[in-house]
Amino acid sequence: MLRVYHLVLGAILLALTPVGVKTILPNFSAEVVEKPNSVVETTHSSPSQTTTGITSSTMEGNTWQKILGKTPTPKGWEVVPCQVNPSLLCVSSQGKLLGTVEIGVYPVKENQKFQKNLTDAGIPLGSQLDYQSPDYQNKLLIALQTWVADFNASFVKDRRDIYGNKIIFSAYPPQPALVGKLQGIRYGFVGLSPEGGVEELHISHVAFDGTAIYVMTTAFGADSVTGKFEQLENLAIFQAYFSAIASNLKLPM
Repeated sequence: MLRVYHLVLGAILLALTPVGVKTILPNFSAEVVEKPNSVVETTHSSPSQTTTGITSSTMEGNTWQKILGKTPTPKGWEVVPCQVNPSLLCVSSQGKLLGTVEIGVYPVKENQKFQKNLTDAGIPLGSQLDYQSPDYQNKLLIALQTWVADFNASFVKDRRDIYGNKIIFSAYPPQPALVGKLQGIRYGFVGLSPEGGVEELHISHVAFDGTAIYVMTTAFGADSVTGKFEQLENLAIFQAYFSAIASNLKLPM
């Protein structure tokens, strides 16, 4: 596990670059070596972050139990749906909770902003979807990129209004990513102190299945109530596996 820790945390620290303001970029590669000795892969059977233009999350039962697929993890770690809060995925090691991942499922019919994003990208609401079509994938990617850009701007402005220059917040470049079989995007933010210390770190995935937007997020930082890790080092280890878990989700349902 130490080897994985050094590789992932090293990637994060090496990405600290002074471009205008200091920016820390997590290793957004979804590549996880298949079944090395340090990785455990589990298959599960089915039994708060403000989101731009979205006001409610709805799905009956435990969302994670319905969509969770294979969960590659470091040796000794476990990733399972939380029992108390159905919107949370619990990440633990040797029985100790390390962190959680929060999911929100938002009907597109209640989100006029994303409806406009889709229409502007050439996907009118209610049109027939083709997940295998490169043209559809490209259009959907454009719609999601616009959604993420709007969210980025809103998030960074909100944090600047709260903290001023005490913490410098920046969004790092969003990247296309599979969420199950859906076209999705990985995106996130970092908040640094003037001395360069990491005060907040947010990593998220978003995807759209034709009727709802799926937003999965985890973070490090005092302002994160749910979907968070207490220790930055543990989030640094988990973030690459987060991408692999997202790509193995049972989406679309």
